[in-house]
Amino acid sequence: MRAKITYLVTAAVLVFYFVLVGSRGVLLIKTGTLLTVTFGVAVLILPVIGLWFLWKNTQFVRRANQLAAELHAEGGLPVDELKRTPSGRVDRESADEVFAVRKAETEDRPGDWRTWFRLAVAYHDARDTPRARKAMQRAIALHDGKQIETA
Repeated sequence: MRAKITYLVTAAVLVFYFVLVGSRGVLLIKTGTLLTVTFGVAVLILPVIGLWFLWKNTQFVRRANQLAAELHAEGGLPVDELKRTPSGRVDRESADEVFAVRKAETEDRPGDWRTWFRLAVAYHDARDTPRARKAMQRAIALHDGKQIETA
């Protein structure tokens, strides 16, 4: 719940910032000189890119949460079997061991979105965020029945 609140507050602050920047871009365009119109258009592009990124990221999180809920209903969410340091952080060796198991499961059943979901969690626990995101994107695509290109 805390993560949702943090995400919503961050998103609201970003939207406010995009509106503020966009209004400055409009003011620059209204000035009417070639230089200010050029800068105004450039300034308007930034909020558009930011809003697109925020929208795509929100869709990704929503879809990942839907998969987690479905997997939870099936009783297939990965069990937290990781060892932790006294401070509560995940032990790296423990995360690597669990990752090896999850990777083998995914290699055995590459067309199953559930194994990709669990692999994404293992990547996340191993602190490999880019690969965690790619694995989760693959899980979402497989769940939705989309064709996946292999590299």
